[in-house]
Amino acid sequence: MNGPRVTNLIAAFVSGTDQRYQTFLTVVRLVRKWAKSRGLYSNKMGYWGGVNINIAVALVLQLYPNACPASLLRKFFLVFKSWRWPNPVMLTKPHDAELGLPVWNAHQAATMRQVAPMITPAYPAMNSTLSVSRQTLQILQEEFGRGHSIVDKLYKDYQRGDVLDEEEIENGEIWKELFQPSDFFIGYPNYLSLCIVGPSQQDAQSWAGFVESRLRKLVSDMLGRSLPLSKIQLWPKKFDACVADRTSLLTHAQRANSITYFIGFRVDQMRMRGDQLDVERQLANFRNYELSRFRPLVPGMDILPRTFTVKELPTICFEGIYDGGKVAAMKRRRMLIEADPKRQEAKNKKKLAKLKKKMEAMQRKKEEAAAASAKSNEDETAVADADMEEETAPVAEDEVEVVPDKRKRKRDDNGDAALEDEETSSPVKGVEEEEKEAALLESALDKIEGEGVERKTREEAEIDRQKLLAGELLHDDEEEADQGNAEGEKQQDRKLPREEREAEILRRSGLVIVSDDEATVLGGNVILPWRNRQALTGVKKEEGKANDDKASIRSSGRVRAAIKFKTKFDVVELDASGRVIDKGKLGVVFVFLYLKLFLIHVLFWLYPGDDDFTPSLKWIGRKGGFEFKLGERGLGYYRTGQKVVVPSNVAYS
Repeated sequence: MNGPRVTNLIAAFVSGTDQRYQTFLTVVRLVRKWAKSRGLYSNKMGYWGGVNINIAVALVLQLYPNACPASLLRKFFLVFKSWRWPNPVMLTKPHDAELGLPVWNAHQAATMRQVAPMITPAYPAMNSTLSVSRQTLQILQEEFGRGHSIVDKLYKDYQRGDVLDEEEIENGEIWKELFQPSDFFIGYPNYLSLCIVGPSQQDAQSWAGFVESRLRKLVSDMLGRSLPLSKIQLWPKKFDACVADRTSLLTHAQRANSITYFIGFRVDQMRMRGDQLDVERQLANFRNYELSRFRPLVPGMDILPRTFTVKELPTICFEGIYDGGKVAAMKRRRMLIEADPKRQEAKNKKKLAKLKKKMEAMQRKKEEAAAASAKSNEDETAVADADMEEETAPVAEDEVEVVPDKRKRKRDDNGDAALEDEETSSPVKGVEEEEKEAALLESALDKIEGEGVERKTREEAEIDRQKLLAGELLHDDEEEADQGNAEGEKQQDRKLPREEREAEILRRSGLVIVSDDEATVLGGNVILPWRNRQALTGVKKEEGKANDDKASIRSSGRVRAAIKFKTKFDVVELDASGRVIDKGKLGVVFVFLYLKLFLIHVLFWLYPGDDDFTPSLKWIGRKGGFEFKLGERGLGYYRTGQKVVVPSNVAYS
């Protein structure tokens, strides 16, 4: 009786004007058609039913009372696409008529676990979407988003003008994409079929109705929560066929009286452990805890599960949905996979990776070519520099007539042999050319230095070059002060060989030059402070013979050291068995211990105890069955469990 009352109350809410009521009916029919084509119209399977659609459209009409049907449909998808669940959908505030019926309350513990509550307006207010779970709500939100994108695109195209075809608008072809059948049978990689069989038609109908009412628990509560699945969907439409395996040994009557439901699921690879997904435990629990409640349970009533991949699905799944059947469905699946943005992004990443590898290879080749060319240029410049150094190198006057010039330069292909023959045959001519070049270099140096500077010969220039190589810095003041000595040193340096001249320059600069023959160990004859006994102990040297002994010891290289401890230790001796040999010191200790034990025994003799108490002035160790404490009889060992009276004038601190 509550269903008609809810329907009449919803009609009263939306019947302000005839136009508004007609708008409401039009949008309800459109939403119902959309839900059926997309597999969302079944309250028993966890989706929305007729009452839920009526309440949802009535709420949107309350928010936009003057909207036309097309605009109201667009607002419907917009509102429920962005609805913040689990906030309840209510047309009126629930009221309690105090007739003893339970009324929906948002502050109750049971209602807080509801996923998407939609409250009926009539008394008693209740949740009409109690079967909606998190898995079905995920599918509903995805479909709301898809519907809004399609309708919003049509609205924007209509606002621009001259985009939509007038014939399609009149025929309703523009809404074809919105009401397109769902891609359920090509949208999942794996499927689970549940074949519900019964021994007769009447038994099969009652058995199938009971199983259908429990399928949402199998999908949402058992499979969806306990398995690593990213998405699971139950197709609410049944197929009047049996797709069970032939090994199930069904009778002809069971196969004739059977229906099949399909469940699509996608495995979450991040949570998956292993290679196989086991659903036997969930199906066994479903049989034992849910299906065992059916009465009467006739032999022959059963459910037969079977798994399929998307390519193994039977052809009955695609009939009436795709014009070309399974072949057209597989083509559309391939097209959807190619149009998937994630797949396109992965393809683009692979292409970019390949292009980067090619670019790196090309860049590497360019760098290798550039390095090879640079190396060849460096070799050429090195050869040219070597030739220039040989040309500009100074030659001694006494070696001009003896040493011929045997250098070979790079020349053109036309005159290489002739020039080489000419150069080797006339050494005197090469020497003259060197002298001319040296004279030109000297004149250029004179011009650079200026007129006030004294001209230097080639020998003087060579000495200055050697000084610069040695790191000696010449200052003008020092040259003026030691000008007379420098002339004598220069004449002396000319007579010395090159190695001795360089050593002499380093000595003048303040450095110590040590040859291999004169090398000695620095500090070898120095006695370190920590080796000096006199420095360690601070004891003054004794006179006479002691000084001579220490001097002889030090000269011989042997140093005696003594270690003194501030703490005095008793030295004991051990026998062969490892026991301490008593030499009189330990005897005193043993005597003291014996006296202590004797005094304790005397106290026990003077103050004898009984079975419950043994006097003792101090704790002498554990005693079985006794406790050491202060009581009425004094300090001593009292038997455990006996009541001990503590004197009133005694207090424990």
